[in-house]
This record gives sequence, structure tokens and C-alpha cells, in this order.
Amino acid sequence: MSGRLTPRRNRAAFRPSRLRAAALGTALATVLVPALSACGGETSTAGGTATLKWASSYFPTHWDPVVSGSGAQFRELALVYASLTRTDATGKAVPDLAKSWEYNAKGDQITFHLRPDLKFSDGEPVDAAAVKAAIERAQKQKNSALFGDLTSIKSVDADGLDAVLHLTQVDHQIPQLLGERVLQIASPKAAKSPTELDQNPVGAGPFIVTRLVPGTKVLLKKNPDYWDAKNIHIDNVELTSAPDAATVVSGLQTGVYNFADIEPSQAEAAKKAGLDVFVQPGFNANNISLNVNKAPFDNDKVVDAVRYAINRQEFVDKLTFGYGAVTNQPFPKGYVAYDPQSANDYAYDPAKSKQLLSNAGYKAGQIKLNLVIPAEDPQAEIVQSQLAKVGITVTIKIDKNWATPFFAKDLTFSLYGTTGRDSAAQTLTAHFGPNGPLNLSSPYEPAGFEAAIAKVRETPLDSPDYAKVLRAATRAGLQSKALVFTYSSPNLIAKSKSVSALPKNPAHIDWTGVTISGNN
Repeated sequence: MSGRLTPRRNRAAFRPSRLRAAALGTALATVLVPALSACGGETSTAGGTATLKWASSYFPTHWDPVVSGSGAQFRELALVYASLTRTDATGKAVPDLAKSWEYNAKGDQITFHLRPDLKFSDGEPVDAAAVKAAIERAQKQKNSALFGDLTSIKSVDADGLDAVLHLTQVDHQIPQLLGERVLQIASPKAAKSPTELDQNPVGAGPFIVTRLVPGTKVLLKKNPDYWDAKNIHIDNVELTSAPDAATVVSGLQTGVYNFADIEPSQAEAAKKAGLDVFVQPGFNANNISLNVNKAPFDNDKVVDAVRYAINRQEFVDKLTFGYGAVTNQPFPKGYVAYDPQSANDYAYDPAKSKQLLSNAGYKAGQIKLNLVIPAEDPQAEIVQSQLAKVGITVTIKIDKNWATPFFAKDLTFSLYGTTGRDSAAQTLTAHFGPNGPLNLSSPYEPAGFEAAIAKVRETPLDSPDYAKVLRAATRAGLQSKALVFTYSSPNLIAKSKSVSALPKNPAHIDWTGVTISGNN
């Protein structure tokens, strides 16, 4: 749930940590790091080592994973931090720091067995005590962005390499939940001072930070003590906050970078420049957020009128350059949680929208709304134009401090985009639950949703009924009058041909097995 809304980053719309990044800016951009000034074509340091030169538009504002949260920047933090689990190409939780796990018979307790002889980059042991400290810090630290994701965990017992999680409810989603997005584990010793950890991250991931310039760049080297170090073939990483979109492709061409996330508008130029464009499956979805606790959206007919007024295909055609797809739910087609039965609900019908407004007692032009967003964005202009066609007048208001009223649920009308979660249940509760951070209408929730999501948690992931139960919860959530989903888009990455293909993990960047040759 992280990020910043800008015209060049539509898929990242409204992710709070990037909003914070916008405020920080590039105040330290004049600091020079010689290792980052590579000349054209070079992908290795003087010693011939393999160097990844990554230009990131999601450069972390915070390197304390508890503060950074579970949004798009988790990909960068995953260079430093490992987690109990990670996600494979099918979206399934597989071992990371934990080699295995099992539930008790009731399903309200899970034990993670950690790999032996692991240590953080400061020499501290990776053990159950470290897991316990990480969870408790995420739950209790005042500026934690993760506490709302961990409500199923009541307490943790640490016994050597066994971390026993006692749950508040039966919840078989925990292995999915405690992956890279939600529980990146820092050294407990370093985390005693979260402020210092934010500037000097210490984890047990594949790389170790050697230099960090906040908001601008970071240098890392391979961690020889990483549990899977034998499959990490990158020696150094130079991570830089991406410049303006117009310069990223040229930077890749000249060898200033060899890896960068890009917008759909840049993909064709990247291909023409001879770069590889990697289409990474993702859980990204954009929506229009309504507050049903405020007029005029306290009238169900007005909500439905907005639903029918939205032409999703226009968003896809104008914003995704052929890479996106329409969606009316927070999951892309083909994903296990996507509900085909709901696919055609509230299809574009402006005539029906006008009739609903009339039935609600409104004449054309009587409803005037402020659409509050943090920065200029073409999505807002599309919404403004489409609602104007049914007689609703929308004024776009820019509020750089948008995050504060949005998460305080003070806005009436806004936009949001999410990167999703590894746990589908977490995605659903974030959007539709009474305390969901992406539910602008809190504490409202659709009837039947609470029971449906409880059933998801009670169903083991390997149960033959899991997909059916999960889709039923999606269907229940989509009865919410607080969100109107518009389109989804994959993550796009441009890279030089010197960087080998990446595993197609949904929304994750996995460096396992990736190699970098000496020439572009």
C-alpha cells in the first residue's frame, strides 16, 4: 500500500510511502558516489565483478521495514532483508529463512522451523528470538505501517530455531502473509534503535548495504552468509532513485543503468533501443474510492450511478499502451482469487447511470464533487470526463498531504492504486474490511463479508475447496459500495541484455540465478 501518484506512474497510484518520498525529494541528490558514474556499456566494476545498476522509481524513503510497510518498495528492501517465507512463480509461499512450518490440528497455532547456523550481517543469530522481536516490533512500534496486517497473531514463543505463533483465530493464511511484503526481518540488535536502522539497514538477505544516501542511492555487496548465497551471482548492486522518465531509457542505453522499472508509455521506446522489456505478473489494481458515510454517496442509487458511469476500457486504452486490462475487482484475471462470476457486474451503461441519478432525486449538474488526489494524474481527468457525461460535475483538487485525510477517512471521493498482497485474504480485508486501510468508508463493510473472509482463513491453502471459498469472499467483498475498480497493469522492467531473465514471480523481483555478463 505504498507509493506516489504521478502522471508517469499510473500503476503505482496512491501508495503512501512514495507520497512520503515525494515530500523528501532528492535533497541529497548532489552527493556524488563515484561507483554510480559508470560509463556507457560497462556492467562490471574494475575487478570484473557482476554489478546490477538499478534505477528505481520506488526508491525507499525508509529502510526500516516496519516503517516502510508492505508496498512497492518492499522489492528494494528485499535486497537487504529476508523473511520467513517467500513467493514462488505460482504465488505460493515457499521456504526462505524458515525451512518448514506446520499448524496444530485446530489451525490456531503455527510453528516455523528456521534454518540452522544463519546470521544477520552484524553477526547476530537468525533464530526464533529474532522472529519474535520482529513481529512484536511490527505490532507495537508507534510508526509501524504493518500492525494492521498482523492482527491474527496473539503472541510468539521462541524456542531456539522454532518460532511458535499463537493466533487470535484459525488462520491458514499466515505462511502467505509473513513473506517479503509484511515481515522482512531485521537484526534485533540493530532494531533496538529504529532510527539508526532506517539509515543503516541490517538484515539476513542476499546483499549488505555498504553506503546509503537517503532518498538518492545505496550501494550493496553480496552477502556471503545468505542462506542461498550459492545461487546469487550478482556481486554488487548500485540502486539509484530514478530520474525523470524521459531519461531512464537513454540511461539504460548508455550503461548508466542496466535495470529499471518503467511505465507502459516507455516500453516501445525501450524495445526500439534494443533493451529487453520484462513483463512481470503483478497484483496491481486501480480504483475510485467513495465514502458512503458522506453525501451524496450515502445514497445507494448515487453509488450505483457512478459504477455504471465508468468506462474501464478507456483507462486501459489511454494509460496502459496495451499492457493493462479492465477489472472490476482487486485481482487480475487468472489469479486464484479472481471471481469470474463477478466479471460483468456494473458494466458501462451511462443511460442507466442517468436514470439512477434521476431516481435518487438529482437533476443533471446538481451533484458537484471534489476529487482529491496528491498530484496531477490522467486517471482523474478520465473520471472527471466520464462522470460529466452522466451529469455529475467533478473538480479535481490537488493536496500534497492527501495521505493524511485519506487514511483518516475524511475524504469523500478519491483514487487509489494497490500493488496487492501475497495473501489474498489480506488484500480483501485491506479493501473491504471495517478497518481496512484502503476502505475509505470505514467502518462500513458489505454484508456477509466478515463471514466469508473467516471461512477463507479457516480453509487450508491446499484444500480442494480453497479456490471456491476464496472467490466467494471476493464476491462478497465486491458488494462493497466504497470502491469502483477500473483497470490493472503488470509491472514493466527494462533491462540491458547483459542481465539474464528473471523468475516470473508475481510482483516480486527474485535475484536467484540471475547473472550479469560483461557487455550490454
